Amino acid sequence: MKINWIQKLSSRKFWAGVVSFTTAILTAFNASELTSNQVTLIVSGIGALMIYMLAEGKADSTDRSGR
Repeated sequence: MKINWIQKLSSRKFWAGVVSFTTAILTAFNASELTSNQVTLIVSGIGALMIYMLAEGKADSTDRSGR
């Protein structure tokens, strides 16, 4: 079974899961609230950037193929 990474990385549900998992790990290791918030913001920002880049890449490839 082949995993479609482009579809996975552009999923908001995937990034929400990554943020939730990261927050849970930080809480388990007693990280401060400020650290948890900073890491959550960084991961969320990376997710938003990935979604944007993949969406633009898809739009550009569609424009070039004439579909």
